Amino acid sequence: MSKQFQFKTADPEQKLDLAALGIAPSTYEQYPEADLRKMIAESVKEIDEHTILKGRIVAVRESHVLVDVGYKSEGVIPRDEFPNADAARVGDEVEVFLVQKEDREGNLIVSKGEADRQRAWERTKDIFDRGGRVTGKVMRKVKGGLMVDIGLEAFLPSSQISLQNIKNVDDYLGQDIEVKIIKLNDERKNAVVSRRELLDEERALRKRDFLGGIKVGDILRGKVKNITDFGAFIDLDGIDGLLHLTDMRWGRIGHPSEMLQIGQPVDVMTIGIDYDKERVSLGIKQMYDNPWLDVDKKYPSGTHVAGRVVNILPYGAFIELEEGVEGLIHISEFSWTRKVNHPSEFVQLNDQVKVMVLNVDQFDQKISLGLRQTQDNPWDTIEQRYPEGARVKGVVRNLTTYGAFVELEDGIDGLVHVSDMSWTRKVNHPSEILRKGQEIEAAVLNVNPNERKIALGLKQLVDDPWDHIHDHYKEGEVITGKITNTTSFGAFVQLQNDIEGLIHISELADRPVSNVKDVVKVGDDVIGKIMRIDASERKIAVSIKAYEIDKALSVATGPTVEPKPPQQPVERKRFESGIDLEEATRAAAQQKADAAQAEEPKAPEAPAPEPPAQQ
Repeated sequence: MSKQFQFKTADPEQKLDLAALGIAPSTYEQYPEADLRKMIAESVKEIDEHTILKGRIVAVRESHVLVDVGYKSEGVIPRDEFPNADAARVGDEVEVFLVQKEDREGNLIVSKGEADRQRAWERTKDIFDRGGRVTGKVMRKVKGGLMVDIGLEAFLPSSQISLQNIKNVDDYLGQDIEVKIIKLNDERKNAVVSRRELLDEERALRKRDFLGGIKVGDILRGKVKNITDFGAFIDLDGIDGLLHLTDMRWGRIGHPSEMLQIGQPVDVMTIGIDYDKERVSLGIKQMYDNPWLDVDKKYPSGTHVAGRVVNILPYGAFIELEEGVEGLIHISEFSWTRKVNHPSEFVQLNDQVKVMVLNVDQFDQKISLGLRQTQDNPWDTIEQRYPEGARVKGVVRNLTTYGAFVELEDGIDGLVHVSDMSWTRKVNHPSEILRKGQEIEAAVLNVNPNERKIALGLKQLVDDPWDHIHDHYKEGEVITGKITNTTSFGAFVQLQNDIEGLIHISELADRPVSNVKDVVKVGDDVIGKIMRIDASERKIAVSIKAYEIDKALSVATGPTVEPKPPQQPVERKRFESGIDLEEATRAAAQQKADAAQAEEPKAPEAPAPEPPAQQ
């Protein structure tokens, strides 16, 4: 190039090579500068802004790189836009993005970084169209996930990192992972990727291959992946199978953790395959013989066996007879005599006990056991120990509305019914006569071994006073007593020997009575006359009214020997019999006076005077 003719370029250190533009030195020596510039502009190809151009590195400087894209000036690109600027060499071909043909100073504005981003987005779209599988490097952690370099930075949400929840996403930083592009935003030029979808697809593929290669009865090797209350999930080379609690052993098991631990290798048998739901059911106990197959021969009914208490429930206790074989002692089979509230009153966990086999149900895998059957039944000899008519002693254990239970020996109770507590009293509740914990003597009335019942009586210890009632009371006799109870129809009066009499409401007074309590109250002492005695019905009818009539009549006829009655006012009223009390009294007094006058001795008459003697 001539020293007199030089053109400005974007790089002050770079001189325009006119020969490279096809302009010979003789040409630019002949033409003025303006013509030369026109010739140069015509020789440069036309290019469009915002497109990617191919260029060639013409110079590598400390802060920038010059790229010739065949335009009238070179593009200046900062070194940091090159991934490896130290490896850039003059003559290397590169792609750049044309930002602007000329700025204010006429310089060409290009960008290699933008060109790389454009190409990366195009490659990403192409990968997405072909299924989206791509390998990238985890660059950094952001809110909600990770950023992965797949040619451009894509967002990997935390929920899409793995099949399980990730506790610490930092473990993935710097790792190369395979992901699937699941979303693109062409306007913002960003992408969302998922690793979980690939894992799901791989697992589904492995599961289909796995299910197609196994059959029921196959024994597989796996590892305990998770334990729940109802069973354990076994990892079979990436495929999960369910080992249910009931399929772990033939015997009882409370929780899978009693047999298994997470991470433990275990052999299992395939017992079920659901191809539609892609599920596999596993079992351990199925690999061993079922102990229930000949259980009826090993444990026939009536035999005595020993076992260990493995579980206690409110309704009974389960006894392990051997591995996988258990029987139940129902709560009703613990004692012949005691009422058992809970099995723990007799047995505890891991106790060794002797029991009798009561029944074997091989089909339902149930064995009924009894504890009391290993002991003598005290009810078998109850009639010999408590014959009818015997006098026995016991302690009142419980009171009910209908009687009292008396403990005769440990677990043996007899019942004293309220009707057998007194010959004379009407007992409404046992507490009127007995109290809990009281030691008493009673007579055995009846023994029923089949129903396990003993009937006792208190009144049978003494003679029935009603058998000799006429030896103690006579109809028409005046008695004294105390009011023990009042009812709407009358009042009961306590006599001797615990005998009660009834004063009907019509016999309480010499006047009509509408309310018994208006005349007598419980605890009052009264005097009455026995009107009737019915030994068969155990009834004595007493009348205060009749006694008052007799009392009124005695005033006129004279005193009689009788208990002193209580002072009660006598009103002049007519009794229901039609007798007026005042008239009866007056008539009785007149009759008495007449009788007394009739019985009075007459005075002797005076003798007649003797005639005078003769001289």
